[in-house]
Amino acid sequence: MIKEQLIPRGINNPRVLAAFAKVPRHKFVPERYLDSAYGDFPLSIGAGQTISQPYIVALMTQELGLSGKETILEIGTGSGYQAAILAELVKKVYSVERIAELGKKAKRRLEVLGYKNIQIKIADGTGGWQEFAPYDGIIATAAAPTIPQPLIEQLNARGRMVIPVGGSFSQVLTKIEKRKGKIVSGEICGCVFVPLKGQFGWKE
Repeated sequence: MIKEQLIPRGINNPRVLAAFAKVPRHKFVPERYLDSAYGDFPLSIGAGQTISQPYIVALMTQELGLSGKETILEIGTGSGYQAAILAELVKKVYSVERIAELGKKAKRRLEVLGYKNIQIKIADGTGGWQEFAPYDGIIATAAAPTIPQPLIEQLNARGRMVIPVGGSFSQVLTKIEKRKGKIVSGEICGCVFVPLKGQFGWKE
């Protein structure tokens, strides 16, 4: 996975690559997909949700430019895989999952794997998690029609956010940065994610 999917596509941050080498992706996929756990594609995890393709997880992680001291907010816990990758790289990960079944499974899975710097909440992720704001970085693993305003507000003065933005069937992976009080955004690449549903996202 690392040698054939990540490095050839420009994932070159040594810490990010080390995290991918350490986190056992096969522990985050349904048993029926174990043979495909490290494949170059997303996989269904139930409830209409997916675990993203390894490259996309790596790209989003690398774009945050993590040093190791950050507090990160993740929107869309899903399987817990992205949270585990982040937990290897930062001080604390707060993750919000809308679907209770997935959030509870991810919490148990991460506890079994020994992660103590991840906290999960079942809630509407489009509103962020105000209690622990501001965050050094925010990562959204579902696509919004526009960037939810609460997420922008919960990003600290020099923070970065990576989020897919666009329509129901295709989006643009977008990077948001706060610089001297201004919002700077840039496009990373085209992508396809499940919709980010909630008050500040797609309606139910």
